[in-house]
Amino acid sequence: MVEKFAVGLIVNNRFGVLNRIAGLYAKRCYNIDSLSVGETENPEFSRMTIVSTGDEYMKDQVVRQLEKLIDVRAVALLDPENAVFAQHMFIKMHLTGTERGSSKHQVLALINRYGGKVVDFGEEHLTAEITGDANKVEAFIEKVRDFGILELSRSGDIALGLGIESTLNISGSHEE
Repeated sequence: MVEKFAVGLIVNNRFGVLNRIAGLYAKRCYNIDSLSVGETENPEFSRMTIVSTGDEYMKDQVVRQLEKLIDVRAVALLDPENAVFAQHMFIKMHLTGTERGSSKHQVLALINRYGGKVVDFGEEHLTAEITGDANKVEAFIEKVRDFGILELSRSGDIALGLGIESTLNISGSHEE
């Protein structure tokens, strides 16, 4: 059965690592639906979350092939039941025109309802920051589409396993 799945990785934080990981996916004709990467609490390492669509065979192959890369320190399939996922979005909306006279108040109410915040506010535009799971971000986009979206920048999923145990264990990632 084909479905979306997420892989979490801890990798050495140095040049060329992202290129090698993307190349691994490209060589096998696997698509990356979203990719997020950032430094961890230890600047020697970065955490990646890669979301793809595929079957059980593809999931298994992705993990096996990633484990073979030198700069990959840890790999795990992230189970949606045991992990928290979020996306981050900036969205700039148009706020002028005759039918938009009360739109500022409506948009501000929506931003509040979705737990977002305003990061830029002008006479003709408003930029908001929204964070949440993919469904929340999509729902917000649909609610404000009629106001006129000028620009949108959205991250892919970032994820961490739930509970006290680390999903991705590596030696040397932090001092004891």
